[in-house]
Amino acid sequence: MKTKIINIDSKNIDIEKIKEAASLLTNGEVVAFPTETVYGLGANALDESAIKKIFLAKGRPSDNPLIVHINSKNELDKLVNFVPSIAEKLMDAFWPGPLTLIFEKNSNVPKIVTGGLETIAVRMPSHIVARKIIEYSLVPIAAPSANISGKPSPTMCEHVIHDLDGKIASIVCSDSSSIGLESTVLDITGEVPMILRPGGITKEMIESIVGRILIDPAIKKKHDQNLIAKSPGMKYRHYSPKADVIVFNGSKKNIVKKMKIELENYLKKGKKVGLMCTEEILSQINDVFSISLGSIKDMDLVGNKLFYVLREFDKLDIDIIFAEGFSEEGIGSAIMNRLNKSAGNNIINCD
Repeated sequence: MKTKIINIDSKNIDIEKIKEAASLLTNGEVVAFPTETVYGLGANALDESAIKKIFLAKGRPSDNPLIVHINSKNELDKLVNFVPSIAEKLMDAFWPGPLTLIFEKNSNVPKIVTGGLETIAVRMPSHIVARKIIEYSLVPIAAPSANISGKPSPTMCEHVIHDLDGKIASIVCSDSSSIGLESTVLDITGEVPMILRPGGITKEMIESIVGRILIDPAIKKKHDQNLIAKSPGMKYRHYSPKADVIVFNGSKKNIVKKMKIELENYLKKGKKVGLMCTEEILSQINDVFSISLGSIKDMDLVGNKLFYVLREFDKLDIDIIFAEGFSEEGIGSAIMNRLNKSAGNNIINCD
């Protein structure tokens, strides 16, 4: 398959190019496009044959639900049975943006979109190119991350081209994802809202709008093949580079101490080790290949660089990646969720 690359400047939108991408979606094709979280792999959410192309291109398990992207709250009528008042509050506060809400689905939605469940995940992205493509396609767009299933999510067009060129109809190239982590997924179908996947909208931010919420205990568990996944990112190993990843948790002083010990052990075994840490840690460890995540003082930047750095390591002949762990406050919860999954929960507690 010849994949058409469509370049769109987000600061100077070419509507004809938007229409070209939208037309492909309307006609049952799969198109990758930018969002503020990560690049998405989109298809008409109401077209079962189009959705099957997503799973085929990604190699994605069929019981892993997709998030449906919309451009207007009015489009919810095509997808959900009803919109509870709590959803209205959350949409007013965080849409468009990186918050996905779980609703009860209606009969219009093919079960392949929801992993066979009676619930559906929906969000309204804020990226102008994504919004315009959805608007002109005239259909809701189901879109997981635009990468091979299990690999680090794509935050740049070149990541998508690397994974999916020749497998899908088109890739829309624009700027890099501004957040760099997938959306927060919040289930609002129960008595108390529950985070199923942490993301750019933090627990604290949500609680400031609707009061107490819960975090699904499954977030911290190892991969459970028997788990019924109501959200992407819950059941299967995700975000994994070619190299093995080890996450070092604890105080910064103890992380440095333990990394130096483990580094010596692995180097003696002839292993090639790379460090994925903040500048504060890297300044204390010498003579080893490293890629900086930025400063501990800017956790938004750390989150933004995470998948980029994992993919940079994929270009190198590295056996082991040592990753710095972080506090799970605020955006740190989403960062640690992705790190732990990339490591298959291979974690060293340094304190």
